Amino acid sequence: MERVEHYRQCIRKLLTQQATLEKPNPDVECQLVFDWEHDHYQLLDVGWEGLKRIYNCFIHLDIKDSKIWIQRNMTEVDIAREFVEMGVSEEDIVLGLHPPYKRPHTGFGVA
Repeated sequence: MERVEHYRQCIRKLLTQQATLEKPNPDVECQLVFDWEHDHYQLLDVGWEGLKRIYNCFIHLDIKDSKIWIQRNMTEVDIAREFVEMGVSEEDIVLGLHPPYKRPHTGFGVA
């Protein structure tokens, strides 16, 4: 459980850092979503640009079976490498945004 708590803190740190880099217009809110109970974490932009609705999920991370799952990354940041630098084992990072048949070739966890 201590390892999972460390992963939660790593996710919080990474998402908070990314949120501060966002420079949306005043009508678009950058939201951090931390669901500690179910281990779902997201960075969203929500709002309006004129008549256009803005709803973008830039980063979506989960913790499943004591591993960090990268479900979506629409940034230029190599999130997996960032986690490794924070002390997360490569085997405990699953690139969920890749199909299952590709995961064994990524150098990261397979689930």
